[in-house]
Amino acid sequence: MKKAKKAKKAVATTARTSRKAAKPARSRAKKARRSHDALLAELKARLAEIGDLEGTSAILSWDQSTYMPAGGAPSRGRQSALLSRLVHERRTDPQLGGLIDALAPYAERLPPDHDDAAVIAVAGRDFAKAVRVPARFVEQFSQHGSASYDAWTRARKNNGFASMRPLLERTLELSREYANYFAPYKHVVDPLIDDMDEGMTCAAVRALFGELHRKLVPLVRAIGERPLTDDSCLHGGFVEGKQLDFGLGISKAYGYDLGRGRLDRTPHPFCTRFSTGDVRITTRVDPDDLTEALFSTLHETGHGLYEQGVAPALDGTPAGCGTSAGVHESQSRLWENVVGRSRGLWQHYYPELRATFPDRFGEVQLETFYRAINKVERSLIRTEADEVTYNLHIIIRFELELDLLEGRLAIRDLPEAWRARYQSDLGVSPADDRDGCLQDVHWYSGRIGGAFQSYTIGNVLSAQFYAAALAAHPEIPAEITSGRFATLHGWLQENIYRHGRKFEADEVVRRATGEPMTIRPYMAYLTRKYGELYDLTKVTPA
Repeated sequence: MKKAKKAKKAVATTARTSRKAAKPARSRAKKARRSHDALLAELKARLAEIGDLEGTSAILSWDQSTYMPAGGAPSRGRQSALLSRLVHERRTDPQLGGLIDALAPYAERLPPDHDDAAVIAVAGRDFAKAVRVPARFVEQFSQHGSASYDAWTRARKNNGFASMRPLLERTLELSREYANYFAPYKHVVDPLIDDMDEGMTCAAVRALFGELHRKLVPLVRAIGERPLTDDSCLHGGFVEGKQLDFGLGISKAYGYDLGRGRLDRTPHPFCTRFSTGDVRITTRVDPDDLTEALFSTLHETGHGLYEQGVAPALDGTPAGCGTSAGVHESQSRLWENVVGRSRGLWQHYYPELRATFPDRFGEVQLETFYRAINKVERSLIRTEADEVTYNLHIIIRFELELDLLEGRLAIRDLPEAWRARYQSDLGVSPADDRDGCLQDVHWYSGRIGGAFQSYTIGNVLSAQFYAAALAAHPEIPAEITSGRFATLHGWLQENIYRHGRKFEADEVVRRATGEPMTIRPYMAYLTRKYGELYDLTKVTPA
């Protein structure tokens, strides 16, 4: 009995000792949690301030592209430059870097998909890049970009490349200067590509383009041997207001929330995000071409759905937006082309289109219209190009950018180089620079290099994501035919949109589809769809 009492007493003593020993440990853990909570709150407050400044800058840019009178351009350039400098100062503040460093051990102990871990990781990557670029350069480049964009809006209308030449030469200088802040690099364009498609390189893009080119050329050639599709029904008199209303109707059916967005007109369509609660899209209207406003609206809707779908918990942080330009573009191309140009969608919407424009479509059959909106033709304008030839436009631009950045091509020779490449690659050549090297806004409002590859990445991923959605929900095509898009939208929301930048692009692709990016679903989609439209038998899916 005495032994039992002694043992019991010893256990009790050990327990008391353990509790006493545990108290400091628990106290330290509690203090650590409080410390992490305080540091994380301060980090998020600083990131939210940066996000608000970036949103304000985006509002100024949106206004300049939509409603700002021409007289506002000089002051808008100064305003935008000031905001760019303020954003950069806050993004490179040593105290921000200190917070990120202090929270790194805490983030490492969290699950990799935890929101806080992702915010800390993304903030760290952004900080590491931002501190390599001087604030004076950021302000200078922003002011130059505003002035260049303003000049481009007039030069394109007037076919005035000569007026843009000195501005574009300065853009090229600044683009090289920016890249050099990230030297050493394997290729001068690598830092520019990484800004848009993190982790991608010139070598990877060239490999992708080479594989696609080999697969696309036989398909383009086979279609070119068929009679040209008649698309005359798409051209004529279309009331502009009715065009806008019709396109917006489909946009809303897709899931675009007008309570958190709006549609406006602009010379070059785009989507912009001020916050999760304010994501705006734009389009341009041609009264003689129905497809201009219709498909640019559906294209920008895809971008808008992505941004509206990011988890609210990530709003106000650098993780609260799309993960990369390529993944972003996959959504615009999916909703514009894979869904928007499908037979199923138009089985539902064509009666409404007929009722909207009875004079134009009253006698036109659905099959005629469907073939018209999917016409394949070697053409001059990238934004109006069909699905089959579109990537050839991108490859031309990408290779011209490399020639410019590497010094093999001078800006003064760009118009002629553009015409020569179009003639050799697509068999057409622009009569003027308006439809040539002045057609895209990218070089005239941003850097030369790093943007165009995202469009082709988006095309490839659009088919890959859609194939994965169909594997999970085979009922999606039937739902589209009845004008219902919730299942597809829901799958994209769950697998892509809500994550924002929590995961890098390659991780998003693997999680959503089970494999890395591949052109296989894309080439199968193009071959199947256009093989049927053009009665092809010789071209087989990749």
